[in-house]
Amino acid sequence: MSEQGGEENTFQINDRDVATHAPPLIIGEIAQAHDGSLGMAHAYIDAVADSGAHAVKFQTHIADQESSNKEKWRVKFSRQDETRQDYWRRMEFSPAQWANLKSHAEKRGLIFLSSAFSRAAVDLLSNIGMPAWKIASGEVNNECLMEYMLATRKPILLSSGMSTLPELDSAVGRIKEAKCPYAVLQCSSSYPTDTSTLGLNLIDEFADRFNCPVGLSDHSGTIYPSLGAIALGASLIEIHVTFDKKMFGPDVESSITLKELSQVVQGSHILFEARRSPVNKNISVSCLKEMRSNFQQSLIVVSDMAKGSKLTRENLDTRKPCVGIPANEFNATIGRRINKGIKAGEFILHSDLDPVQ
Repeated sequence: MSEQGGEENTFQINDRDVATHAPPLIIGEIAQAHDGSLGMAHAYIDAVADSGAHAVKFQTHIADQESSNKEKWRVKFSRQDETRQDYWRRMEFSPAQWANLKSHAEKRGLIFLSSAFSRAAVDLLSNIGMPAWKIASGEVNNECLMEYMLATRKPILLSSGMSTLPELDSAVGRIKEAKCPYAVLQCSSSYPTDTSTLGLNLIDEFADRFNCPVGLSDHSGTIYPSLGAIALGASLIEIHVTFDKKMFGPDVESSITLKELSQVVQGSHILFEARRSPVNKNISVSCLKEMRSNFQQSLIVVSDMAKGSKLTRENLDTRKPCVGIPANEFNATIGRRINKGIKAGEFILHSDLDPVQ
């Protein structure tokens, strides 16, 4: 039982359930992979839709409302932007352009999401009908921004990458007070994420602690953590995507290709069906009677034996199929006497044995 109590806080984004009983929501994260090109952003929408994913996510940066000239580069990758703030400025789209991106995504059957990093970005996205808010790892402790989002009463996807458990407890508490549905995503804020820091153990821990759907925001650059998280019960996966591993951008090394995104989608279907179809081993094996008989072995004699002869380790062996005494009764059959003559290579039946004395 969670420390915070209550039933799982399931919800919908548009008409799609986000819950442990529903197929995992797969989100293709574009972030800045478009490198400021509106055409590239639209191309990514088509590619994510073609992959079979359910949602596409961007990041909405309004440089002057989010950053300052004191912000440092995480990694100085850009050859054309003097400062980090310059880079954010180059990533900006106009409100009309964002509206067109959202319209395009929805025409392709995708949920359109974008992380907001300022109140101005929240206003912009609210005006075009943003269905849910993704709170990035660096914004979990930003009470100013979070309260602005919570006032909309829309679902919250809370990323945990830079937060301690007490900080997450506090953030979830604020979300619950605002009566907003929510999910918590395990995330490691390292790019790319090393295997030892994936934190897949937190899928179960977060589900129990926060009584909500839990997901993984993955930056490993491979498909395996996402599939592992789904096998453990994750209800949503957010994963960075790129057209090619040789593309330009800060997140390429932490991204998977669109072909790999299709594999995550396909794998999610298989793993979800497997998780919701528990197997009773006794019942499942009982259905294999004919196969078991064909694949398993039973006892034979290796030489001609006269009536009354005693069966020993030396004159017994096993062969397929299991049409006589099963091979697992080998030790129990040693020392028994046969009540008729048996030719070498013949299977022994229980009726061929004298009664136990």
